[in-house]
Amino acid sequence: MRALTAAAAAAVMLTACGSGGDEGGAGDGGNVTLNVNLFGNFGYEELYKEYEKANPNVKIKQSTAAYNDHHRNLATHLATNSGAGDIEAVDTGFIAQMRDVGKQFTDLGTERQSEYLPWKWQASLTKDGQQIGYGTDVGGLAICYRRDLFQKAGLPTERDKVSASWAGGWDKYIEQGQKYTAKAPAGTAFFDGAGALYNAVIGQAPVGFYSEDNTVVVGSNPEVRKAWDLVVRAVQSDLSAKLLESSPEWNNGFAKGQFATIACPAWMMAKIKDQSKNAAGKWDVAAVPGGGGNWGGSYLTVPKQGKHVQEAKKLAAWLTAPEQQAKVFTSKGLLPSIPALYEKPEIAEYKDPFFNDAPVGKIFTTAAKELKPQYQGPRTGDIQTTIRDGLVRIEQGKQSSDESWQQTVSDVERLAK
Repeated sequence: MRALTAAAAAAVMLTACGSGGDEGGAGDGGNVTLNVNLFGNFGYEELYKEYEKANPNVKIKQSTAAYNDHHRNLATHLATNSGAGDIEAVDTGFIAQMRDVGKQFTDLGTERQSEYLPWKWQASLTKDGQQIGYGTDVGGLAICYRRDLFQKAGLPTERDKVSASWAGGWDKYIEQGQKYTAKAPAGTAFFDGAGALYNAVIGQAPVGFYSEDNTVVVGSNPEVRKAWDLVVRAVQSDLSAKLLESSPEWNNGFAKGQFATIACPAWMMAKIKDQSKNAAGKWDVAAVPGGGGNWGGSYLTVPKQGKHVQEAKKLAAWLTAPEQQAKVFTSKGLLPSIPALYEKPEIAEYKDPFFNDAPVGKIFTTAAKELKPQYQGPRTGDIQTTIRDGLVRIEQGKQSSDESWQQTVSDVERLAK
């Protein structure tokens, strides 16, 4: 994977992407600053240094916002044709929304189509064939868990035994949670919060919030309500730490060890490492209940309103090239969306010392190969947030399950109009 030097790899990518002048900015020969707007940890800091060394005329400035804030800001920038970065990350839950305004993004062409998982490529392709985003990663699903907390609660700690304990599905996961709660260390819960757990459960359904004709089916799809009822049962069994994903309290929950398990797509490993640096070796990774499923994954897009479109295209292509996706996986755990990498020993055989040398390469590449993608409609990300908010109302004792469900369905219907 590292046969090319950083400089040579960058040069190859720059040649492949062309060297025309920027639209609305300096040409390739001038000095440019590229603004990259992200959410979460994409693992790019060291890559930026490599790129800047190989391209002395380029400086990269990264800005990171909270998940929902980032996507709301991007939608506003597109609506006003002002304020977007040169590169904007987009989560899979929002890519369909951006597809619908695809003319506001630079067409990235078809040259790299054969590299990607077919469904990953298709998800960011507009109806008229414009490719608006290079895929960064895919989610897959596992369960990350705290070995030390399991041990204190008298549960098995070896990953094979942990996986086997809930291999029968989410009902078995709840049973394990009840066993944990009976002897839980003070101040800890079995999982972090209802919203994150729900995302994992619904991510295993063949149909989620939309049918493939872009009809919202939240109120009519029994899988959506089934996932809701399961998560509510887990909450009412007092298994939840009642933490809102990506909130300061959730981040603090990692640091203080306030929960023993978390639904864990590959990208979650970077968050765990960032927020619980004092727990290296205490975390481990087990199979997800029920097998398969997906939660998340992202894209890099290049808005047309950016100041340095051509340079931005080159950087986006380089950051998502196979060599860089491989580096991000072994440093941060983000699973590549380029399947040829799954057979590479440095990926397939990778073990992460932070997670007690768990074979995360095998766990997540296997999950990716078995992944059956769920169709994502234009407001998937917003619907996901609306359902999360409904579950939070139950966690906080503000509404019963049925009351919150009725409000949630009504809120989703308003979103879809």
